[in-house]
Amino acid sequence: MASIRRTDTKPELALRSALHVRGRRFRKDFRIVLDTVKPRPDIVFTRARVAVFVDGCFWHCCPLHGNAPEQNSTYWQLKLARNVQRDREYDDALANAGWTVVRVWEHVGVEDAVDAVETALDASQQGRT
Repeated sequence: MASIRRTDTKPELALRSALHVRGRRFRKDFRIVLDTVKPRPDIVFTRARVAVFVDGCFWHCCPLHGNAPEQNSTYWQLKLARNVQRDREYDDALANAGWTVVRVWEHVGVEDAVDAVETALDASQQGRT
């Protein structure tokens, strides 16, 4: 598991590249310190307060593509369930702190992912005016 990347995965790089081409500037892997948790979203728009997570289908139990390993299944069930639980904790904590959370599955097309992020950014900008 040491070779599993926490950041700069292919889906994340593709999304960041597409956002950059569209003129969106962001922070990557930026730690947000809240009262109870310290999430590190993959992409953060600090001024707009939008946090983007690019979730891997296996690690975050995608309903379409997530599959549980047959070997050592008890270990993996607990580990993957904890990942999903932590995702919900981060979502709740960020939302309570006034952040908009966007979660994108790795299998979603880049254009669809960019549209989801830009929709959240536009909504955030409208809320400030």
